[in-house]
Amino acid sequence: MPIHAVIFDMDGVLLDTERLLYKYWLQAAKELGYPLKPQHALDLRSLAGKFAAEYIRDHISPDIDYDKLRQRRRELMSADLEANGIPAKPGAAELLTMLRQKRLKTAVATATDEPRTRKYLAEVGILDLFDHICCATMVENGKPMPDVYLFACTQLKERPEDCIAVEDSPNGVLSAHRAGCRVAMIPDLSQPDEATAALLTYKAESLTALGNILEAL
Repeated sequence: MPIHAVIFDMDGVLLDTERLLYKYWLQAAKELGYPLKPQHALDLRSLAGKFAAEYIRDHISPDIDYDKLRQRRRELMSADLEANGIPAKPGAAELLTMLRQKRLKTAVATATDEPRTRKYLAEVGILDLFDHICCATMVENGKPMPDVYLFACTQLKERPEDCIAVEDSPNGVLSAHRAGCRVAMIPDLSQPDEATAALLTYKAESLTALGNILEAL
């Protein structure tokens, strides 16, 4: 089956920022006196705001002020990025350049809003290597629902089954699978469990390794 496009998640795939999100969810919760555990922070990866609020209410406590917690996490992370810059994942620019050379379309499908997405990708020098930037704020439902990947496919004018989605987290994998894309996972903070692994078409340990897989197709 031909591949016409590759759609990338951003945090944890193109940028080494998932570890910062994890760190600052926990720090913000500690500052506010909320009982957020490491597994909770992992479960929040790529989860859209309304679903994250539901998760926290249902799995931790209905007394947690999600908006307050998220705002503090954003403040902590923004301060880190301002001080230390945006960390790109190794091999990102090389893989995107290779896809350009092969005339494959590319897009980003991220939970991050558009202004910050464009800012971060521009800072690491890869913004211009994408045909489209698609954010959860542009659709009704973010991940793990399929909306952002379906929107990306529409923007690219490609069928989901002709696109490979590149993800690092279970919520992102589920979103891409529900959209009908073929899913490649590059695990970041954790390896896929059995349920997530069953949804994958490809698994690679790095963007460079994924590039080797795509070149061989």
